[in-house]
Amino acid sequence: MIMQPPLHIEIIGNKALPKIVFLHGFLGSGRDWLPLAEMLTSHYCCVLVDLPGHGSATLSASDEHHAYFTATVEALATVIQPISPEPCRLVGYSMGGRIALALMLTHPELFHQAVIVSASPGLPTEEERAKRRAGDEGIARKIERNFPDFLEAWYQQPLFSTLKNHPLFQEIERKRAINNSESLAAALRLLGTGQQPSFWDALSKCAVPTLFIAGEKDERYVAIARQMVKLAPHATLSIVPNCGHTLHIENKESFVEQLHTFFNQ
Repeated sequence: MIMQPPLHIEIIGNKALPKIVFLHGFLGSGRDWLPLAEMLTSHYCCVLVDLPGHGSATLSASDEHHAYFTATVEALATVIQPISPEPCRLVGYSMGGRIALALMLTHPELFHQAVIVSASPGLPTEEERAKRRAGDEGIARKIERNFPDFLEAWYQQPLFSTLKNHPLFQEIERKRAINNSESLAAALRLLGTGQQPSFWDALSKCAVPTLFIAGEKDERYVAIARQMVKLAPHATLSIVPNCGHTLHIENKESFVEQLHTFFNQ
């Protein structure tokens, strides 16, 4: 039996306004979105979610279960329904983007529009997923063994090269360093790409108008976004110049402007 996945919700702004639900990436928290939420509150009520293993939604190794990704998606659907009786907007980045994709594809009635940032619909074969799970297990052990060393190595990845040059990088790194390493390791084992079903085939049936965004310098996710837009019938593509994987941090003004434009369509 799967324990109810922990979620922590923070609501920013006037609850009478249309809602935007924000899902963060691995190592992050709902409050990663706070600078953007503050730029949106004149038009929207922003729902900032701590996903399992992050922020105030702590996990332990005893929570681990192979169906936890799907359980997390269902828990989010259950939480969102009473917060926004009318269909709301959904924004997800990286890990949160994968979860957002699963959420909008399995519960399209909950969403008016969605924005998927630097994310994929999963790995198409079980062989690829098994290989990814094995790789993630190695990363989870590094997190448990020496979190500061893991964090330093994590941000050496090419997809974060543009973030490392950003003025906010040191502040971001400092916030990441106070994470609970046990919770993060459990989250990677439970919510990693190897644990989620592939949603490639489901994209052709996607009923939710969706904006797929990737940073120009994040070549892998630009290619994935282009593929998804070809498959999804109500999809729009945006490639943000001079940005990488964390485009919503690297150029938040452009990102917020794109949200306003898309959500007003």
